[in-house]
Amino acid sequence: MRGSATTGTPGGAVVTGAGRGLGRQIAELLADRGHQVLVTDVDVESARKAADEIGRGATAMAVDVRDATQVEAARDAVVAAAGRLDVWVNNAGVLFTGPAWDLSPEQRRLILDVNALGTINGTLAAIEAMRGTGGHVVNIVSLAGLTAVPGEAVYAASKHAAIGFSLSTLQDLRLAGIKDIDISCICPDGIWTPMLYDKLDDPGSALSFSGKLLQPEEVVAAVGNALDKPRPVTTIPAWRGLVARLADTLPAVGLAAAPLVVAQGRRTQRKLLRDGTSS
Repeated sequence: MRGSATTGTPGGAVVTGAGRGLGRQIAELLADRGHQVLVTDVDVESARKAADEIGRGATAMAVDVRDATQVEAARDAVVAAAGRLDVWVNNAGVLFTGPAWDLSPEQRRLILDVNALGTINGTLAAIEAMRGTGGHVVNIVSLAGLTAVPGEAVYAASKHAAIGFSLSTLQDLRLAGIKDIDISCICPDGIWTPMLYDKLDDPGSALSFSGKLLQPEEVVAAVGNALDKPRPVTTIPAWRGLVARLADTLPAVGLAAAPLVVAQGRRTQRKLLRDGTSS
C-alpha cells in the first residue's frame, strides 16, 4: 500500500466488529503483517478474548461505531500506542432480513447507524490520523451495496450508502491533493460467518445463499490483496460482482431474475439445514 506502511516498521491498525468472525480474522491478518492491532467491538469481552488469542501486542477496546466520540477514542489510543495509524478496517455490521415494512423502526435505525454511519465515523477518524503519514481505510461493504437485494432492502440501503460515501470521499482526497491515503471497498457475496449462521431458516435472507457461500478466509485474502495493491472496489467472487452490476444497470432484468435467484437461495438453505453442515 502507499503511505507510511510501505517503509519501516508497520504502525497501528484498528478493526471494528472484530470480536469474532470475519473481523477477528482480519485483525489476525494485520497482526501477521506486523501491525500493532486494536481489536474493537461493542462486546468488549469478545474483543478481549480475540486480542488475547491473536497476541503479538494486540489490544482490545469497547467501541460502538455509532458514537463518533468512541471511534475517535479508539483512533487516539492506537496512535498513542503505535506512533501512527496505518490501517483502519470498518467491519462492524448488522443484518435484519425481511421486507422493510416488517422491520421495526429500531431495527431500521440500527442497520443504518451501524453499517452506514459507523463506516463514516471510522473513515473520517482514520483520515484525520493519517494526514501527513499516509494510510489505508478498508471498508467491508457487500454486493448488496451494488444492486437490489430482495429481503434485505434496509441492509442494501445501508451498504449503498457506505460505498457511495467511500468512493466520494476517495475522490475528495484526490481532489485535495492527498494521494497517500487510500480507501478500498471490499464487496463480498454471502459469507459463512455468525451473521448468516442463524439465517438458514429465514426466507428473507435467501439471496445471501443464492451463490457459493464464501469462507471468511477468502475475504481476508481479498483484504490483504487490497492492502498490497489498493483499488476502490473489489467484488468477491468477481463474476457475482458482474452479475450485480448488470442487475443494477438493467433493473427490469434484475426484477425478472429475482424469483429464480431467491428460489436457488432457498434450496441452498434447505440443503444446509438438512445436511447440518456448513457450505
